[in-house]
This record gives sequence, structure tokens and C-alpha cells, in this order.
Amino acid sequence: MDTIKIVKLRDTEAFNFAGEELRRYLRRMDPEKVVTVESSGSFSPGQEDTLYLGTIDQFRLETPKVEDPRFDDGIHIDVKSGKGIIAGTNDRSVLLGVYRFLRELGCRWVRPGEDGEIVPQKNVSSTDVKVVEKASYRHRGICIEGAVSYENVRDIIDWAPKVGFNSYFIQFREGYTFFERWYSHINNPFKEKEPFSVEKAREFVRNLGEEIKRRGLIYHAVGHGWTCEPFGIPGLGWDLYEGEVPEDYIKYTAEINGKRGLWGGIPLNTNLCYSNPEVRNIVTDSIVEYLETHPEIDILHFWLADGTNNQCECEECKKALPSDFYVMMLNELDKKLSSKDIDTKIVFLLYVDLLWPPEKEKIENPERFIMMFAPITRSYSDTFKPVDASIKIPEYRRNRLIFPKNIEENLAFLREWQKIFGGDSFDFDYHLMWAHYADPGYMDIAKVIYEDVKNLKKIGLNGLISCQIQRAFFPTGFPMYVMASILWDDTVSFEDLINDYFINTYGPDGALVKDYLTRLSILFDPPVLRKERPPSSGFIENLARVRDVLYEFEPIIKKNLSSSSGSVYKSWLYLDYHKNVVDKLSLILKALFKGEKDSAIKIWEELKGMLQKEEDVLQPVFDLFEFISVFERVLKT
Repeated sequence: MDTIKIVKLRDTEAFNFAGEELRRYLRRMDPEKVVTVESSGSFSPGQEDTLYLGTIDQFRLETPKVEDPRFDDGIHIDVKSGKGIIAGTNDRSVLLGVYRFLRELGCRWVRPGEDGEIVPQKNVSSTDVKVVEKASYRHRGICIEGAVSYENVRDIIDWAPKVGFNSYFIQFREGYTFFERWYSHINNPFKEKEPFSVEKAREFVRNLGEEIKRRGLIYHAVGHGWTCEPFGIPGLGWDLYEGEVPEDYIKYTAEINGKRGLWGGIPLNTNLCYSNPEVRNIVTDSIVEYLETHPEIDILHFWLADGTNNQCECEECKKALPSDFYVMMLNELDKKLSSKDIDTKIVFLLYVDLLWPPEKEKIENPERFIMMFAPITRSYSDTFKPVDASIKIPEYRRNRLIFPKNIEENLAFLREWQKIFGGDSFDFDYHLMWAHYADPGYMDIAKVIYEDVKNLKKIGLNGLISCQIQRAFFPTGFPMYVMASILWDDTVSFEDLINDYFINTYGPDGALVKDYLTRLSILFDPPVLRKERPPSSGFIENLARVRDVLYEFEPIIKKNLSSSSGSVYKSWLYLDYHKNVVDKLSLILKALFKGEKDSAIKIWEELKGMLQKEEDVLQPVFDLFEFISVFERVLKT
């Protein structure tokens, strides 16, 4: 029996994982082979049936060259007749190189979980692969949102590097609200609430942190919460706080309309009196203390409160913009971290009130910081493009701000910040948080993601961290596949991505699926559903035509359900469920646009009940909590 030997040139957690993953998949592809993994301190070129895993410098390779090997990913694969090298610019890149090698052999991962894997049978010893590439963007990550089980997050962390992502971001100290939504089964009365605690959430985060580091992924953490946690007030989510609020904390909160206290009763949404040096000191000391006890974090997000128009109006705070006090704190934090030799990168954000750049303060040590552009009020019916220099940002009016919706206005704010900060930066965006619900075919939002990411360099950003529901794979994972692919290689065409994804996901009829979903995206007209364009005279008629499209495609779904297996079968099964959802949605929207709200609500209750009862089937790919939350807001307005 033939043997393939995998030799690791480094004995680290990520190398060990890369070696085991390569062994596992090669064994599945070529069951007749015996595949072993061992460590060695040296490389011996030309060894028969041996695959070496190492870094670029260990193999003394000149390509690819990257700016910062700690954060930038590049791979060098040179395998002939099943022997050779898989190299990366860092430990994580070696794992990415392993998955890229497997991809060249025909493996695909169309969604998280085992039922999303496509692993062909192949004689590994006869394979030749030569790939030398570096990622187009440094920042390629996913941020936790929506409602999730532990397994949902574990599976997407596992899936992320397989398709080229390099980062994962767990928001808040324990991500409690995202887990609690699932285990409490909010929005599904047919499931019994499960006991869940803050300590359980912390246990989850510890375990998930280990999964992140096991793969060498870049670990982003926290974000909101620094305006309450340092003062003993938990920032678990956006719910009303029911505990006692100490007077010592209230005196530090923002004064708005002459009053201090929790803004709207929600700690995460409560800003502070940032002109107060004591406030800044408490916050920055807390960040230092947190990082001293969490050395596993690579990039810490230091954000101010969520919410809008909630800044302090005291006389001292009115003397400068919120961003001036923010930069003041960033500089104070940098000095404290440097004094303790903590080299963790700190993310600061451009978001709502902080879109307006500082007028006085400057970041003193740009190397410490990463600028995060978070255009949460933007349109997803248009895409990023270089901004016209003639577009000016409006004057800052404390707590009376109107936030930008169109792309040009949002990018004008980014441009103003870029005039004073030339360091590392990325886009923090929400394509798959809410906007995709206006596109049941997922083809329109996939194209928006493609164009946005392709243009990130043109607007001066080095990647994307996607703030999104984790289960965004219903009806397909195509938008996520597009995001991962274009972040790695911004020269790939949208058509090539379509062809690769749909044939691998659905088999020979993949092109028909693409046409079907494209027709659905066109008929639902996402900009109209987002209220960014008035409906055309034929809009209601188009919604009525949805049923015809579903009826025409139903025999193709049934044929493939009876003839396919494994991952392909599951993909068609999800399409079958999706067909029923889309049918009801078209009827609901048609009734709403005709002014028949009672009829719309009745059909909605039918759809909601159907999905609640079938949640276990769709749970890995579909976030019922967020879906219901979004559409019930639509029905109310």
C-alpha cells in the first residue's frame, strides 16, 4: 500500500492542525493511501511521496513578499507527482495553503459543517499543483451577530480558513446576547427555552478562542462595552438594564438635556463625559487590565457607546468633538500599553457621531492602531467607488446629527479621516446583517459584495470584517463565497465565481439554479424593498410572477432531490424549503404594496409558523430569530 508522508517544519498549534487537516482530507480522497504526519527540523528536497509544510523563510523562498508577515497572508505551493512543499508567510498561511492545495485537487466547502464539504476521489500521487499568491487584502474576517448556538460559531470558525478568511471577531467580552437569543429560542414558541448564563457564555468564548488560535486565525475581540464594563455595569447586549445603577457611575455618564444616567436604559448605548480625565483614565486602565489577562487577543476593538445623538452636552465636552476626546483616549491608552510592553493592535471606529474627524487631536503612534470604517447607515443598493473631492461633510451639530445614506456621503467622511490618519484600516460592513433580506435570491447582494470588496483599495481600505448573521446560507452560501474569494483575489471575475460555486454546489443543473435565483432577485427588486427607490408600475405584477418562476423550477428541484446525495442533496433540499418561503414572501409583499395589511399579516403568521416548526431542519443555514425580527419591523412600518 502506498504511503504519503506529511512533514511539518515547525511544531506549533497551527502547524499541527494544518498537518492533521491535510492528512484527513488526503485520506478521504485516496483511501488506499497510508498518510502519516511527522515533525522535522530540516527540509530535504526531492523526498518521494513527501509533502513538507513550512513558512516561506524556512524554505528560503523569495516569493510571495508581504508587508507584514504577522498579518499578511501569502502561499507558495509547489507539488509534483504528489511530493513537494506547501509554504506560507506565517503559521496561519500554511493552513490556508493546505486548503488551497486541496481546493486545487477539487475539494470545495460550500457552507459550514460536514454536509457542506465536497471531497472528490483522487490519486494524490499523480497530482501537480503550482500556486504562488498573496492575499489581495490583509483583513478578511467575520464578526459574530444574530442568534447562534455554540456549534454554529464553532462551525463557521472551522469553515472560514477553508475559503480564505483569516480572522474572527467575537463582539463584547462574552458574546452573551448572541448565544442567549438562540438558547432562549426567542421568536420560536414551539421550542422550550433552555437555561443559559453569562458564565456559560464566557465558557463558550474561551473554547471558541481556542478554536480560533488552533487555526492561527487573527482574533478580534470586544468592541462596545468600554463605556460601562469598567464601572461595574455589564454590557451584555442591547436590552434594558434591570440592575441597580450606582451613583458613582451616573456622575460619569453623558449629560443630555441637563440629565445624566443610562441612555434609554441601555448601558451599551450610554456615552460618558469624556472631557473628564477621571473617566478617560478608568476606561483606558480597564483596557490595559483586560489585555494583561487576555494575551490571546491579537486585535482589540475599543469603541465608544452604540446608539446615536447621545453625546455629553456639558460645557467642557462641548469644547471639542467626541472624536477629539476619543483620540485623546487612544493616545493615553497607547502610552499605558507601551509602558507594559503590550503590542496588541487597537481598533478605533468611524461610526455615527465618530464619523466626524477630530479638529484638534492627532494619533501619535499610528502603528498601534487600525482604523475601522463602519458605514451602518449606508445604502446596499449601490457600491463603493472613488469619492468626488467636491463632496463635503456637513457641519457637526451635537446630538442633532443626520447620518449619511448614499455611498458618496459616507465615503466623504472616510476621506476626511484619511487626511489625518494614514495607518492600517478596513471596512466593517453589514451586507449580510439586514440588507440581504430584501433579496430572497441572494444574487443582487452577492454582486454588491463583489463590487464593494473589489473597490476597497480604490477608497484606501485594506479589507473587510463582515458584521453579519452567521447562518447566511439560505438559499445558498454564494454571497459568503463571493466575499471570501474576492478578499483573497480581487482580480477574479464574478462570472468565474458563479460558475465554480453553482456547479460544485448543485451539480450539472447548477447553471439553472443560478438563472432561477437571478430571476427571483430581479422580481423582488431589492432597492424597492429597502425603500431606496419607488416601485415601478409593474412591481406588483412582478411579485405575482414569482409564483410562475417557482412553479417552473419545482420539477428541477424534485428531479435533483431524487438523484443526488451528500452535500449536493442538502443544497437542493434547502432550495426546496426556500421555494415555500419565497412563495409566501411574494404574497405578503404584494398585499402590503396593495395596501392590504391585514391580508399580509395573516400570510406572515402562516409563514412564521411554518418556519418555527421546521427550524431544526434549517437551523445550520438560516437565522430564524433575525429573519422574524426584520420582517416584523417591516410589517409595523
